Amino acid sequence: MAMTMTGEIDLAATRETVWSKLNDPAVLKICIPGCEELNKVSDTEFEAVAVNKIGPVKARFKGKVTLSDLDPPNGYKISGQGDGGVAGFAKGGAVVALATKDGGTLLSYTVEAQIGGKLAQLGQRLINGAAKKLADEFFAKFAEAVRTS
Repeated sequence: MAMTMTGEIDLAATRETVWSKLNDPAVLKICIPGCEELNKVSDTEFEAVAVNKIGPVKARFKGKVTLSDLDPPNGYKISGQGDGGVAGFAKGGAVVALATKDGGTLLSYTVEAQIGGKLAQLGQRLINGAAKKLADEFFAKFAEAVRTS
């Protein structure tokens, strides 16, 4: 099952500050819903463990995240895949773009994701709603992390 989401958020910080936060494992760990571990393997690779509940299915995902198409401080592409055991798998990516707006930064994103296994059996509406909720939670926490720095 595949899905696409887009969105944008206004952040009261410079593009350089936002870029720095987008590449800081400590910031990302507190922003990723259910994140238990986020370890930097290299400048462009991370390993992560996150626990999430989608409908009746709770899964612990282990996976890798890779940053590519880096264009500091304008944006990048983030790709990842995770295995949730019997619950299934998730993989996808997001293009994140930063632009100066009203003295702050406009962060725009386009996310493409695929899921399979037990999770895919839950139905498109439930999955799309859960994915939107997770994305909204991440960006709300990220905005807070940027604001309080």
